[in-house]
Amino acid sequence: MSISLVWILVGLILIVSELLATSVIAVFFGIAALVVGVLLQVGLIESMAAQFTIFGVISLSTLLLVRGKFQRWFKGYTADASEGKPDFQQDIGARGIVVDDFVHGSGRVTINGVRWTAFCDEDLKSGDAVWVASNNGIELTVTRQKP
Repeated sequence: MSISLVWILVGLILIVSELLATSVIAVFFGIAALVVGVLLQVGLIESMAAQFTIFGVISLSTLLLVRGKFQRWFKGYTADASEGKPDFQQDIGARGIVVDDFVHGSGRVTINGVRWTAFCDEDLKSGDAVWVASNNGIELTVTRQKP
């Protein structure tokens, strides 16, 4: 087996291994190994020093210049930590209307066109105006007084 074939096989193995690891690093070493194998096969390089120099230069330059773009292709789009998460604090102080009478401190209110389960220490009747005091995920605490 010729040394050029070894470089090409190592390059293919590295590229295929990237499909399993998705760290988006091995593919650049694989591309560099393929290039060195092809250059050896064509006869443009012969010495071992030239092989490793070309391998190092190509793998590092592609790793530094193209890795970010490849990562998006391999991994796809991921949201930022703050993106897509609800801001529960935005409803505090919002005005709403009671739509179901409060029984034992629990009822339903409409805030910005959305119906919520809500809690209040006071007796509230349908049509009463309320303000959001706190937001506990999918349940609100409301009061008659504007906070």
